[in-house]
Amino acid sequence: MIERINPPELAKPSGFSHAVAGTGRTVFLAGQTALDAAGNIVGDGIVAQFEQALSNMLVALRAAGGGPEHLAALTIYIVDVPDYRANAREIGAVWKQLMGTEYPATAGIGVARLWDDAALVEVQGTAVLPPNG
Repeated sequence: MIERINPPELAKPSGFSHAVAGTGRTVFLAGQTALDAAGNIVGDGIVAQFEQALSNMLVALRAAGGGPEHLAALTIYIVDVPDYRANAREIGAVWKQLMGTEYPATAGIGVARLWDDAALVEVQGTAVLPPNG
């Protein structure tokens, strides 16, 4: 059984779900950019966009019944890898503020562009929630 979860706090999806929970409580989290609830990219730099994108992913994860501690895997798609690296300390501070000090299996991938031309970063994850009791 698959449950599609689209929290009202996020922009209405078109052609995807913000989160999908399957039997066994594995949650596949759609790629999130720095979209606000109106569907506009916000944040004028990589750090602000990373914070918004990660926050969006956490909204979807919470709507699925999980929290940061349940994130098992994360892929970060980055338009400008040198810019990301140059801001790694600030990005790390955002991570610790939103996620704590536990880290999922993570990959960072440099890409030529993302779906929205204004997006600088996109995060996509998989979470494993405890079985329903």
